[in-house]
Order: sequence, then structure tokens, then C-alpha cells
Amino acid sequence: MSRVGKLPVKIPEKVKVAIDGTTVKVEGPKGKMAFAYNPVVKVVVDKGQVQVTRPDETRLAKGLHGLTRTLVKNAVEGVTKGYERTLEISGVGFKAELKGKDLHFALGFSHPVVFKLPEGITAEVDPKQTRITVRGVDKHLLGLTAAKIRGLRLPEPYKGKGIKYAEETIRRKEGKTGAA
Repeated sequence: MSRVGKLPVKIPEKVKVAIDGTTVKVEGPKGKMAFAYNPVVKVVVDKGQVQVTRPDETRLAKGLHGLTRTLVKNAVEGVTKGYERTLEISGVGFKAELKGKDLHFALGFSHPVVFKLPEGITAEVDPKQTRITVRGVDKHLLGLTAAKIRGLRLPEPYKGKGIKYAEETIRRKEGKTGAA
């Protein structure tokens, strides 16, 4: 039995979980979320908790058991607390600016870079314009958005210029040395 999969997910107050066919719909104070799960596993809502079970011990069922339970847990946690990811911009003249639902970046290119935020994701830029906080209900979409923003200008190892996660450390390389 999966150690993660067999644990029930407790449903907090103000959160509604509904199963519609092979779709789990979660609604809470921060927003709504829905995702489809594989019909190999069974998801049941009863007595204020969600239980995920599997019918047999096949490799597919074992893999989907823990995954489905974790997706349900992330959805419940997302609509109650929400998720956030912080990115830092470093480099001379590198900055970000929020205009409506678009992030405008100056990243050392000959043109400004415009990044459109997906539906359900919000961003906040600090007054120095070098720190971006991305927030959302969907953990997967939030991570994907943060990775795409980071991919606009990956941090380089010599000077550390670029966009990086706040908790990330960049391994620095030594530059060229002159001939002796």
C-alpha cells in the first residue's frame, strides 16, 4: 500500500470538494480548481475527508494512487492558503514592471520582453523592480509560470546576471585569467 496514498485528505471548513465522473472540483475562499484523474483509482468524499483507493496491485494503479492523493491535497491547500513563488532579477539595468496582467522586463536585450500572466496567476513587483512574487491557487500552473519567467533570462555562472528563484544559489565559475 502506498504510504502517501492511504492517508486521507482532511477537508477544512469553507472548502467544498465534489467528484463529477473523473473530475475533482475544489472550491474555497481563495478560488476554484478542478482537475481530471485516472479512473484506475477511486476517489471518495465522506465525513469531511477525501479517501483515494486502488483496486489492485498493478504498477499503474500503485503509481496513480499516491499521485492522485497528492493532487487532491495540493488543490485543497491551494484554495485555502494559496501558493507563491519569488523570483529575483540581478544585473545592471535589469528590471521588471507590472502593467495590468502583463509583466514588462528590461533584460539587456535590444527590446523589452512582455510576459502575459495566465488566468488564475497574479504577480507583484517590489518598488526596486528586482523582485517578483507570483501567486496562485494551482501549484502546477504557478511552478510552470515561474519557470517560464526564469527562462526569459537564465542566470549565468560568471556574473550571476539573470532571473533566479529567491532560494536558488548560482554556482559561480572563475573567469579567464591572464597569461603569466
